[in-house]
Amino acid sequence: MRRALAVLLALLLASPGAFAKSKEEERLENCARILGEVLNIPDGIPQDLLDKAECVLVLPVKKVGFIVGGRVGKGAAVCRTGEKFDGPWSPPAMYELSGGSVGFQIGGEATDFILLVMNPGGVQKLLSSKFTLGVDASVAGGPKGRTAEAATDAQMGAEILTYSRTKGLFAGVSLEGSPVSQDSEANKKVYGRPIEGRALLVEAAAPAPPAGKALVDLLNQRTPQNKSGN
Repeated sequence: MRRALAVLLALLLASPGAFAKSKEEERLENCARILGEVLNIPDGIPQDLLDKAECVLVLPVKKVGFIVGGRVGKGAAVCRTGEKFDGPWSPPAMYELSGGSVGFQIGGEATDFILLVMNPGGVQKLLSSKFTLGVDASVAGGPKGRTAEAATDAQMGAEILTYSRTKGLFAGVSLEGSPVSQDSEANKKVYGRPIEGRALLVEAAAPAPPAGKALVDLLNQRTPQNKSGN
């Protein structure tokens, strides 16, 4: 018995990270936590806009200082499944946000970005390997409040609406010029094999990993039906 315990202890000491969560698992859990906090802001994302969103991206940005260009945000996207986006929310696909105006806006502070993809055109941009907000996909800072009645024509016509939260302040924010790309390497680590965003977000080709289940469950609870009419 003593020998067995000694061997077990040696194995644990030799691999202290054996039971630690991977960066990707922490990333998915962080996305669920952030989205839950944002959805609980009283005058945050209007529920009627959330109900019309085809996809949601959560992109946390750590403290990175004053940056122009360079990779700054890593998070995940989930979409309503089915040809008409009327199914349950998909397993998460890993995404990155970089460059452009992000560096000027974060000013060295930790910032959480929430992106709502509002129509099929925006979904197709999301499913590409990389696209630039405001160039390949029309984008606008999202309206706040309990309803979207005060939204402008530009906001309501945008393919993607963007929000940010910094130091507890929540607002619609412009991310024009910022590239968004699939994080294929992170997807591979999460799912144990190469898998593209389309297979996950549209076809639900793999079950959500345990670390990503909270994000999917949250959206299935808060907005179970697509009311966009697309």
